[in-house]
Amino acid sequence: MLALRAARLFDGDNASLISDATVLIAGGRITAVHTGAITPDGAEVVELGDVTLLPGLIDAHLHLAFDASPDPVARLTTASDDELLAGMRQAARTALAAGITTVRDLGDRGYLAVRLREELATDPTAGPQILTAGPPITTTGGHCWYLGGQADSIQDIQAAVRAHAEHGVDVIKIMASGGELTPGTHSHKPQYSPAELRAAVDEAHRLGLPVAVHAHAPDAIANAVAARVDSIEHCSFMTTDGIDDRPDLIEAIATAGITVSLTLGIRPGTVPPPRLAARLAALSALSQRMRLAGIPLICTSDAGIGPGKPHDILPHGVPMMVNRVGCSTVDALRAVTSLPARLCRVDDRKGRLAPGFDADILAVVGNPLTDPAALLDVQAVYRNGHRAH
Repeated sequence: MLALRAARLFDGDNASLISDATVLIAGGRITAVHTGAITPDGAEVVELGDVTLLPGLIDAHLHLAFDASPDPVARLTTASDDELLAGMRQAARTALAAGITTVRDLGDRGYLAVRLREELATDPTAGPQILTAGPPITTTGGHCWYLGGQADSIQDIQAAVRAHAEHGVDVIKIMASGGELTPGTHSHKPQYSPAELRAAVDEAHRLGLPVAVHAHAPDAIANAVAARVDSIEHCSFMTTDGIDDRPDLIEAIATAGITVSLTLGIRPGTVPPPRLAARLAALSALSQRMRLAGIPLICTSDAGIGPGKPHDILPHGVPMMVNRVGCSTVDALRAVTSLPARLCRVDDRKGRLAPGFDADILAVVGNPLTDPAALLDVQAVYRNGHRAH
């Protein structure tokens, strides 16, 4: 048995910290969390000192196959599977070193993240728990078409969902609008009709899989709501020249209880593209309106898509949840722990420090409830009870 000792503990949910905390671990699971130094006879005690323990972070939207270079698409479309897997292994190690112990890969090539998921299952110190979507479903020539998930008709979309399920994915990703990473597509235009999205959702839910929908355009967001998706990724309400937040649509998202995955976190000093930079203030105001409307919000990174988005960038998004979205620090921390665990359907074992949960634990110097930037000062990372950093 392993006993971790720390000055403070955030359990992933409660606003009150546990002081003088002890976490007992056996067989990769947490067996007890309590105050005080009492430990079972024979336990290995690790005194971590003046740190805060919290659940390992969950990034519910990244791309391990994108290499965070200035042109990640070129690399992905020319590299062999072995070359891509080597880069994905490194990306996974980078994420884990930052305390990100679970990731949801929302777009790869050839189901490579499924292969990596199985590989890492035998060595928890080599990377996070991976949940994967495989190649995102998109229209012919649509956003991220080069990943191989093109499908146009309702019948083709349903067949694509079934094929993904047969490959063992954890979630279905579908592109409801164009995107900034694919020339020839447009973020302000939808790609699928409500009927086509609904066909994907119905087939996925029949197979027991949640659906994450990439949607920037207001009409694409409306189509996603009508289709009863599980999460809307980005949800930027982007138009040709700005942001149109559509109060009626915000209310509809809230009423439906759909989770919005906010794309946050960027390497300090990174200059956003002009098209995005011009919208930052409006996007911040939009996020605040969604929060006030009661929409469930999680913090994700979209890591891999450029130099400002390395695979360890998620912790930088937490201060942005506070400063730009207006969340309390507790809600910002929940947005990278317990809330994405619930969305990803792993909340019975991830996202909290409690008996029965996986011993995925991050130790940071300082107190992230008073200073979210403390997440950047990593003291230790444990995955399934094994020290990984």
